[in-house]
Amino acid sequence: MTSTPYIVNDVMARRVIAVAPDATFKEIVTAMERWKITALPVVKGEGRVVGVVSEADLLPKEEFHGRRPGLIEQMRNLSATAKAGSTRAEDLMTAPAITVHPDAPLPQAARLMANHRVKRLPVVDANGTLKGIVSRADLLKVFLRSDDELADEIRHTVVNHLFPVSRSRIKVTVTHGIATLAGQVRDSDLIPVAVRLTHAVEGVVDVRCRLATEAST
Repeated sequence: MTSTPYIVNDVMARRVIAVAPDATFKEIVTAMERWKITALPVVKGEGRVVGVVSEADLLPKEEFHGRRPGLIEQMRNLSATAKAGSTRAEDLMTAPAITVHPDAPLPQAARLMANHRVKRLPVVDANGTLKGIVSRADLLKVFLRSDDELADEIRHTVVNHLFPVSRSRIKVTVTHGIATLAGQVRDSDLIPVAVRLTHAVEGVVDVRCRLATEAST
C-alpha cells in the first residue's frame, strides 16, 4: 500500500576514506584534517572492516601528553591509557566496528547510531566488505524532499488506496514537510490508518488530520 521505504543504500556516501590497520597516528590525523571527517573505517585485505578509529580514540594521546598516568588512573580507564601509548590504527581503533547493511531501513541505522552514540556507520555487505558510509546528515536527507513530491506520494500511496470512492473529496497539502489530510470519507475506521501511513512516508515531519465521516457532517 505504501511506497518502498528508503534504505541505507539510497542515502549513503559511496566514496569512503579508510585506513589500513598499520596506518600511523599521524597519517590518521592528516586524513581526518584533509577530508574534514571525524572517524575512519579501518579495513583489512580486500576491504573487510575490522574497526573504526575516531577523534575520541585519538584524544588520549593529547590527554596524557607529557605525563604518565598513575596506577589508579590506568585501572579506571584501561582503554584510554592504552590508546595514549599506541601509534597505529589497529591499536587505536574501536573494534568490532558497529556497521550496517545497505538494505537496512533508515530507522534501523538511526537506532544503531543512537544506541552506540556514534555519528556515522560503515556500510558493509554480507562478507563485511566496505561499500559506503552513512552519517547522521545522510539520514536527514529524506527531509529535503519537496512538499509537492510528498503530497503526490501521499495521494497515490495512501489516499487512493484507502479511499478509492471518497478520494475526490479528500485534499492533501504539505507545507514545510507537515502533511494535512482534509475532507470527507465513508469509513471512520480508516482515518487512523491514513494518519499512520502518512506518518510513514519518508520525509513527512508531522501529520494534521482533518478528515471526517460523511455522516458526521
